[in-house]
Amino acid sequence: MIVWVLYDIENDKNRNKVAKFCKQKGLYRVQLSAFLGTMERSDIDELSLMIEPLIDEAIDKVYIFTMSQHDLKKCKMLGQAFDKKLITDEVKSLFI
Repeated sequence: MIVWVLYDIENDKNRNKVAKFCKQKGLYRVQLSAFLGTMERSDIDELSLMIEPLIDEAIDKVYIFTMSQHDLKKCKMLGQAFDKKLITDEVKSLFI
C-alpha cells in the first residue's frame, strides 16, 4: 500500500532519526519532512513503534497515512510537489 509519512519534530537529533528510519523502511523523501513509498501493514506498525519514543507528544506531530495507488493518482499536486533535489524523475514515475 502507498504510505505517506509527514512530520514536524522540534528536536534535530530525533527528527534526523525519524528520517533515517523512513529511509530504512524504503520510503522516498519527497520534501524535507515528507516521505512517500510502499509498505506492508506490519512495516507501518513497526515504523510507528520506532518513531513513537522519539517524539514529544506535547509539541511534535507525525502523520502516517495510507492510500491506494488509484487514490494517489487522483491527488492534485501543485507547484513543486516533489523537491527536485530529493527525488528523481525515475522515483516520481513509480507513484504518479
